[in-house]
Amino acid sequence: MNEKLQKVLARAGHGSRRELETLIKAGRVSVNGIVAKLGERLEDENAVVRIDGHIVSAKAQEEVVCRVLVYYKPEGELCTRNDPEGRRTVFDRLPKMRGSRWISVGRLDANTSGLLLFTTDGELANRLMHPSRQVEREYLVRVFGEIDEKKVRNLVSGVELDDGVARFEDVVHAGGDGMNHTFYVVINEGRNREVRRLWESQDCTVSRLKRVRYGDIFLDKKLPRGGWMELDLKEVNYLRELVELKPEKETLLEETKANTSRKRERSRSQKIRRAVKRHEERVSSGGGGRSNNPARRKTRRSAGEQGSRSKHR
Repeated sequence: MNEKLQKVLARAGHGSRRELETLIKAGRVSVNGIVAKLGERLEDENAVVRIDGHIVSAKAQEEVVCRVLVYYKPEGELCTRNDPEGRRTVFDRLPKMRGSRWISVGRLDANTSGLLLFTTDGELANRLMHPSRQVEREYLVRVFGEIDEKKVRNLVSGVELDDGVARFEDVVHAGGDGMNHTFYVVINEGRNREVRRLWESQDCTVSRLKRVRYGDIFLDKKLPRGGWMELDLKEVNYLRELVELKPEKETLLEETKANTSRKRERSRSQKIRRAVKRHEERVSSGGGGRSNNPARRKTRRSAGEQGSRSKHR
């Protein structure tokens, strides 16, 4: 073994490479009692590696099944494992596991809602996020401002941002009049606040932003805000093939006829909604520093204006 430390730890299931790079930079990772430095290589898989003082294994967890969740992130939740102020995070509602952990595939701003992928495979998460893979992300965006054909052409041809040139792969008008318009836009990288900054470069303000697609994985219209669903083996292997990883052979989902029946699908949807409702009630009654927005609880909108949209090309 002679690989970068963050790559080894990601393959062992301790987070994505990006997450682990942040931990290493913060001095929270050590090897044989010495604080690790970013770029350090691990040559001995039996070395004593600690994260936040806890010993972790550097050996690849080949026995762990690659699982992928689709989560409908509501506005207001943070894409972090723990928040010192006790605010809600996207990890609060995810199913608990033993011997593995959920890794977020990228992030969404606190004020952005929609599709967020989680996986147990750190290497899969890293490849899906990496700009070199050019994996498409599609958003439904509501914009306030004067918009004309020239501005749209600018956004498609590319504009200079603080961190380099950025552009939309596709822009489709979906309605609106006056100063308020709705668009579907596609990007193939995940820079910080990229969609918002692109519109701001044209003197427009994003008033609502929702991710509806990642690759060919769409936000299911049956999924409520705060709900999650696990992808089947075919969908998991679509993502793995997309980033040139070997196919997964196992799944923890029951592949039976009952699972594909309308009755089973309706039952699963009802269970998800009940679980989301119980979580909301538990948070609102338990204190814990996390506030619950009653206005948000009153109305449960459909999870996907876009559930079956095809890709724009």
